[in-house]
Amino acid sequence: MGELTEHQEKALRERTESGARGLLLGLALGETLGAVGAAPAPAGTLRAGVCTQLACFTVEGSVRAMVRGSHKGICHPPSVLWHAYCRWSYLQGLERERVRERWDPSGTKPWPDGWLAGVPALAERRGSAPATVAVLSGLRQGTFEEPANGSRGWHAVGRTLPLALLGSARSPRYARFWGDRAREVAALTHGDAGAQWAAACATVLGGHCLAGDSVRGAAESALAALGGADGLPGAEPGRLAGALGEAVGHPAQPARLARLAPDPTAWAALLGGLYAAASFPGRGEVAQALRFAATAPDGESVACVAGALLGAVHGAQALPVELVSRHELAWVLDTLARDVLAEVTDSPGGSEYVAGRDPYWLGRYPGW
Repeated sequence: MGELTEHQEKALRERTESGARGLLLGLALGETLGAVGAAPAPAGTLRAGVCTQLACFTVEGSVRAMVRGSHKGICHPPSVLWHAYCRWSYLQGLERERVRERWDPSGTKPWPDGWLAGVPALAERRGSAPATVAVLSGLRQGTFEEPANGSRGWHAVGRTLPLALLGSARSPRYARFWGDRAREVAALTHGDAGAQWAAACATVLGGHCLAGDSVRGAAESALAALGGADGLPGAEPGRLAGALGEAVGHPAQPARLARLAPDPTAWAALLGGLYAAASFPGRGEVAQALRFAATAPDGESVACVAGALLGAVHGAQALPVELVSRHELAWVLDTLARDVLAEVTDSPGGSEYVAGRDPYWLGRYPGW
């Protein structure tokens, strides 16, 4: 294949940006609609859910991890993400003195830092996240070797899915790196190995949605990629293939959705989200897909995942504007999507050896 023309390069950049924005906005809109059974008030602001709040800090923390890597030459991304979730917990009023003491023991610098900490809606309590809250309150991040708990909850998938954005504008090798990190990031607060693998599979699937033009096609290519994943239990790709097959052969059937996603666990959210999204493959069917996803036994989790996948494939413009425009974090999510792509492709804050073009970037995204 020859080099892309200038017009083709521009179209690719626009497609990548629209998909990134769509993934985050779709995730948020899905969670919000799922929480109210797809029956929002006819007017007024649509409130964000707690998983959307955490997803915001996943993106912001990811940018800060890349900034640290560029300027320090070394970085452990999950630990930088842990710091991001601690900033969220501080804003939420969880163990404030102990959290501040951990990250600013001298009390001599502004903390929590970075622009995201100034968003008022992120300091408001929006739903329940018991596993995440318990771990953050204890100030002990979970690892594979020392799990924080045995939680199988769906937030392991929902808050980790945005890592798919980090592989959307670079090489497959870069995408694999962040796909591998997804398990570690999920393990910070969710100790069940199955939930961690669900988060990794969701991240790979989200990345393929960003690069594809249909959820069904993206799922097929993601399954092919997951076939060679080190350590992935053999049954897991089969579960995804089964959900995809159900959507192709028997789309949009409530009983099948309830069977695939009977509870608010990580795998239920992923399987139900994939089934709902793949049941309505058309670009003009996004709103219908979200309404269907919201009918699951735990509509919040299923619609969150379905919205992310559909937004990634079809782009932000395919989401129902009458709802997205009312979402309280729409501007925040849109900014985060644009900023993470800027960091992936351009590093506005520079590096250890190259001066940055944006003098404010390191203040917005400090590298720690």
